[in-house]
Amino acid sequence: MALKVSKVLADTVDDVLPGALGGRGRPALLDLLPRGITREGVVLDLHIREGRFQRSLSLIAGLSGLLSGLEVLTEHYRGSYSQRVMYSPVILSPALLIAGVWGAFSRRAARTVLPVVSLITMADGVIGFVFHVRGIHRKPGGWRIPVFNLVMGPPVLAPLLFALSGYLGLIATFLRREDDPRTPVLPGTMGEALPARPSWLGWLPRGVTREGLTLEQHVREGQFQKQLAAAAAISAVLSGFEALYSHYKNNFRYKAQWTPILLTPLLCAAGIGAIWSRTIARTALPFVSILALLDGAVGTFYHVRGMRRRPGGFRYPLYNLMYGPPAFAPLLFAASGFLGLLASLLRRAD
Repeated sequence: MALKVSKVLADTVDDVLPGALGGRGRPALLDLLPRGITREGVVLDLHIREGRFQRSLSLIAGLSGLLSGLEVLTEHYRGSYSQRVMYSPVILSPALLIAGVWGAFSRRAARTVLPVVSLITMADGVIGFVFHVRGIHRKPGGWRIPVFNLVMGPPVLAPLLFALSGYLGLIATFLRREDDPRTPVLPGTMGEALPARPSWLGWLPRGVTREGLTLEQHVREGQFQKQLAAAAAISAVLSGFEALYSHYKNNFRYKAQWTPILLTPLLCAAGIGAIWSRTIARTALPFVSILALLDGAVGTFYHVRGMRRRPGGFRYPLYNLMYGPPAFAPLLFAASGFLGLLASLLRRAD
């Protein structure tokens, strides 16, 4: 009798609090981990599912901007900074890092400084994409020789990867802090004052803010799994395409260079599938995302080893960093896996 009662209570908890303490809403992959690890991760899991991880995501957005900026720094250095606009991502990268770290420690900075810098970063990424497309068009043969000019010209999709760092910072703006109450309240109601909303939303037309209120509330409650899964799929395509032409230049000298190329369609398919299927979001998406994370870590090791094997090795770190294999590119691919893993822990709006 006691066993039946406990089973009913367990089922009730799973229905009322999905995802809490091993409920049905959690990714099935977490059940494969040792109990000690999953027990320690329950608090983090609940914070993410309830949208209370603003500090963490602010810091992650800043670090992502730093990695993207370092990659841009090396690429634009090879281009000799032929245009002044090439300095903009190099300047915005530390700005986003500062805004992200500041937002992790200050609630006010997360609502004011971080969204402004994030929006500028996203705009700069789109503008950079236009300039890179134009740069390929201006090369001999232009788009009539797409394969050659895509490989030898400016990395056409790299600026959009930089814009994704701004996207993470913008999402962090709408989230709640880790120490906020578990029960979210609509901004502007009796339970919460108006300043809880990002102040820059007041600059937008009333119709735009009204339409965005539902999306904002979903983000604040951690119910934006579909949006982040789509972002993970887009990020996988962008970083996978970058790996494709970068490894093509090296003629795929090592078999390991094929791994991000093979994982890209899997992560993209899992991200898109998670938009339509809750089961895929709980099973395939976290599994492929962890593979992408591991592949990015292994790729970083190979790229650093490639720098060491160049003439002079680490005795000429700046030269070999600029002209050797892109040291930070595999970490950008790992960031795509991180987005997918984060999406698998979130709840759905429906």
